[in-house]
Amino acid sequence: MTRRPHDAHRPDPYAESTAPLPAPEITEAECRRCGTYIAGLDGRYACGVCGWVNDHSEGHRRLPRADEDPDRPPAGRGRPRRLPALRPGATDAGTTAGTPAGAAAPEPAAGPAGRSGPGA
Repeated sequence: MTRRPHDAHRPDPYAESTAPLPAPEITEAECRRCGTYIAGLDGRYACGVCGWVNDHSEGHRRLPRADEDPDRPPAGRGRPRRLPALRPGATDAGTTAGTPAGAAAPEPAAGPAGRSGPGA
């Protein structure tokens, strides 16, 4: 007699499904804070006027897992590297922040100190 594995009769709830996800349904409601008429997906709302957001558990359907997301990057691919931020005045390949390569930095306008505007 061959022994059966302990959980052989139960299907794996986390196994990848090949069935496509149903399309989300556009739902409409009033904001609970300010009363603005808002629309959301599957009963999940966010108000653009006052910033109110309902809890994700109030939706009509369960949210998809990460492995069910069709836009998820392939396995083994990490996040893209972030480029180093330039400090103001720092140079990178002959450029100054805000000034194109080969252009001179703008000089202050000549005129009497303390006066500005037309006719100064």
